[in-house]
Amino acid sequence: MSGEADRLRREAPTVWVRRQVIPFAIFMGGLLLLQIAGGFFKIDLPSQPWWRRAPEYWIYPLQSIACLVVLVRWWRSYEFDWSLKWSLAGVVFGVVGIGFWILPTHLFDLLSLTSDGWWKWFGFAPRRDGFNPGELFAEGGAAWWTSLLLRFLRAAVVVALVEEIFWRSFAMRLALDWEGDYWKQPFGRASWLSYVAVTGLFMAAHLPVDYLGALIYGSLTYLLCIWSRNLGACVVMHFVANLLMGLYAMAYGKYGLW
Repeated sequence: MSGEADRLRREAPTVWVRRQVIPFAIFMGGLLLLQIAGGFFKIDLPSQPWWRRAPEYWIYPLQSIACLVVLVRWWRSYEFDWSLKWSLAGVVFGVVGIGFWILPTHLFDLLSLTSDGWWKWFGFAPRRDGFNPGELFAEGGAAWWTSLLLRFLRAAVVVALVEEIFWRSFAMRLALDWEGDYWKQPFGRASWLSYVAVTGLFMAAHLPVDYLGALIYGSLTYLLCIWSRNLGACVVMHFVANLLMGLYAMAYGKYGLW
């Protein structure tokens, strides 16, 4: 464990809490900003400039930069404890976890399903509408590549760091002892309460079509967390999963996945 992270957690818990929560709050603030911006000036017409047609193409990069600034500034405050063994385990868990997440939409095409059946509640949906830079920019051009790379940066790096710090390092401890000195709880301590609370909130943070995938993925992440007791492994898992999800979305036109 990082000595600085351990010192903060025990000697300055208020500071430790802020540094666990603020990156996630900034990330969520970016989502709120998108909702506000969309309501005020989004005009989805071909005659409009790209920044008005799709404000997420400039709001998400700002969101990512803001999160990265605080993460870099407070890097030593996080107990990543990188390990080759557990990082490799994170790669395996990430591949398996995202495999379950994208399987329903892949089967949707293979089985030639329609969008109005009961199966839609389990993720069996076309997932065609979403981030697709080809709708705004010439494919292969500088703007197309820039928007795509920034999207991968956000999904694979920013989201992986922000969410795992919040869910695994902070929220799991909070669920264990929310009325006491929860920050003193060891990282990765197993508890049915923390599993149900954190996995349930993780599911609620996603769209209903993703609930099944989020349940399976969140359960696997929890298993990796209590097995490895290594935050870095959870970050690697999230990085690999979101990287593969983005590659799959672009390769198969499943833009709604991300």
